[in-house]
Amino acid sequence: MRVAALADVHGNAPALEAVLAEVANQRVDLIVFCGDLTWGPLPSETLALVRALDGPVRFVRGNADRSVGVLADGRGPWMTTQHDPEQTAFVNGFEPHVVVDLDGLGPARFVHGSPRSDEECVTPETPAERVAEFMAGVPERVIVTAHVHVSYDRRVGDVRLVGPGSVGRPYEGEPGARWALLGPDVELRRTEYDYEATAALYRVSGIPDAEQEVEMLLHPPTRAEIIAHAESVVFAG
Repeated sequence: MRVAALADVHGNAPALEAVLAEVANQRVDLIVFCGDLTWGPLPSETLALVRALDGPVRFVRGNADRSVGVLADGRGPWMTTQHDPEQTAFVNGFEPHVVVDLDGLGPARFVHGSPRSDEECVTPETPAERVAEFMAGVPERVIVTAHVHVSYDRRVGDVRLVGPGSVGRPYEGEPGARWALLGPDVELRRTEYDYEATAALYRVSGIPDAEQEVEMLLHPPTRAEIIAHAESVVFAG
């Protein structure tokens, strides 16, 4: 089994389209989305792309996915208007985790945050003690984790933590969609697309604070900033 891990698309349809074009050339057996699919400027366009996929696909529910149609403040009302009832039920109903037996890697658990919470931040600097805590009772030794929008491949004892990074809103200090190929090893990938054209789509999307989204797209924060923040809060909604 060879898997493409795509996480944190956040409604960036052009980034997703570019990544899916590369995935199509990789002969993967399965695509796993690791949460936070549509919460962003172009949710309808993002849903159209994933629903047009004709190969095996599974979806992990992120904290943003379960917030669609629920949050009544911030961007919640706008997001509600961008999802009809069927679309809301679709994203709300993603699996809490997915387990796949990967070639060369063995059984892997795909989650959004950690195995115990979709809001827990797992980074390249998460202390071994906390890793042991969230791994309690988890049989898989490979954990594919999202939420922090940073890509990495790290071993902590006998546990391998893989962050595919974010397709739509990477926090890497530069633009570029991040994702990963898993099996027989781990390959962290970066895909280019037209950032300025995407920014133009963001500006006319109607999303509140569109310029904030454009700034994050064109001038994302650095890995060091995000990792430091994530480790200071541990849990982030």
